[in-house]
Amino acid sequence: MDGKKYADEIAFFSEYVSKHKKELFRHILEYRTRFFTVVLEDIYQAQNTSAVLRSCDGFGIQNVYVIENKNRFDIDRGVTIGADKWLTVHRFNKPNSHNTDAAYRHLRDKGYRIVATTPHVKQICLSDFLPESPTALVFGSEKAGLSNFAVDEADERLFIPMHGLSESFNISVCVAICLYHIRQIMDKSGLPWQIPDDQKDIIYLDWLRKSVRHLKALDRKFKELQQDS
Repeated sequence: MDGKKYADEIAFFSEYVSKHKKELFRHILEYRTRFFTVVLEDIYQAQNTSAVLRSCDGFGIQNVYVIENKNRFDIDRGVTIGADKWLTVHRFNKPNSHNTDAAYRHLRDKGYRIVATTPHVKQICLSDFLPESPTALVFGSEKAGLSNFAVDEADERLFIPMHGLSESFNISVCVAICLYHIRQIMDKSGLPWQIPDDQKDIIYLDWLRKSVRHLKALDRKFKELQQDS
């Protein structure tokens, strides 16, 4: 889709969305990032997955990558409270495939440095973690944690210091703690974490489309207008 069609489609759907919501979308997009992303490997509890998605939205993380080797990705709408609508979720769930390997290769092709979060390898403490390049934070399932492959093939291993008898925090808590740290880095550094304007337009259009009623009917109307012009 070329730039003109983005502009035409944005103008068309903007007519069906309130001024307040459009201004809110544009404001939120200024704080969105793809410089940092979250990767989830085999999370099986919908409540945890949903809480993670809500944290990603709250901290401005646009892209979430979901790896489904053993467990199916599912969400609880009562927990996300609609937060999942505003995220770009990429799923790696090809049957009989090494989906973690596929996700890692995809992320590296996109220029991400892969950081596995694990309490078992004390390589980098979260408080000392200062990424300077696009970074994908990988989190594992509730009991088993990350697979050996996910840890071994990562570029770095990150841990959150614990001061109690529990070995680790709940997965959704881990994500929220890490993203709070990342947000602090973003807001205080000169890193180029903002989403480029052309990519913002794609997200903005997606959000407009998700905000209208009778989307199929409006799609037909827009197509007819394009054909007549």
